[in-house]
Amino acid sequence: MEEIERVALEEIEKAQTPEELREIEVRYLGKKGKITEQLKGLGALEPEKRRERGMALNRAKQVITEALERQSKRIVELQALREARIDPTLPGIRPQVGHIHPLSLVLEEVMDIFHRLGYYVMDFYEVETEYYNFEALNIPKDHPARDLQDTFYLEDGFLLRTHTSAGQTRAMRLLPPPFRAVFPGKVFRFEATDASHEHTFHQLEGLMIDRHVSVAHLLSAMMTLLTAIFGKDVGVRLRPGYFPFVEPGFELDIHCSVCEGRGCSVCKHSGFVEFLGCGLVHPNVIRAGGLDPREWEGWAFGIGLSRLVMMRYKVSDIRWLLSGDLRFVRQF
Repeated sequence: MEEIERVALEEIEKAQTPEELREIEVRYLGKKGKITEQLKGLGALEPEKRRERGMALNRAKQVITEALERQSKRIVELQALREARIDPTLPGIRPQVGHIHPLSLVLEEVMDIFHRLGYYVMDFYEVETEYYNFEALNIPKDHPARDLQDTFYLEDGFLLRTHTSAGQTRAMRLLPPPFRAVFPGKVFRFEATDASHEHTFHQLEGLMIDRHVSVAHLLSAMMTLLTAIFGKDVGVRLRPGYFPFVEPGFELDIHCSVCEGRGCSVCKHSGFVEFLGCGLVHPNVIRAGGLDPREWEGWAFGIGLSRLVMMRYKVSDIRWLLSGDLRFVRQF
């Protein structure tokens, strides 16, 4: 049996066509095959020898059957390769190396800067409640400021957060004062898109709670950040701004690096790009955070990370950032 099995396996390995495999199968496993003839002769043997002989024959039959199936599969695969005119000896296709997205590059750098300045780096929910997105930020249901927020509303009082400011109250309830914290993330606005506006973009919220806080502290932190990010002093423009959750409120614009202040579609031909909103935290917001506004004060800011990336790398259209176009990402 060992000799029959050895010869059969050699013949199977040399077979190159399905027809040759079929001939081998008939020669060993067919009605008049070598294994079949041996099985027919088992009846003439003594019980003990019949059992031993039967086990050897069944094993040989199983080994030959499995070898036939493997070689048949191999022949089919080789035939498919030949028909496709593929040379299996050629090296494979080299996988493409990924690239870190510019948003991730800038976000990591900004978080590192704030971490070294002693800030907590936190993460909050993209799906928020109306309370934390509006009411806790001094924007009640009948407040006209809600008309300024183009909101994606969901069911059961939930929505896609329109600003990272929704994390202010949560941070105050989690961290014992005094503290400094930033919380970056995606925000969503139901609005038309253009070179400087997108329905999904990235912000970074900053919050400081202490007993004696001033606008000077806020501006100092902003200038430290801008100098660290751009590696040089950046021209800024501070103007009054209205945000229900801060009082007084300001808008800080930075010199447009895409056009170097000459005017373009990004800065709407003004030479400056709206970069962040900021101000001293409104007492009602501090109260919603579970703190006493007579004891604690604070300032807050919201940076447009997407616009920061545009200024850093001179990207002329914000829509490129989430386009998914690999030609764009490979440049970074």
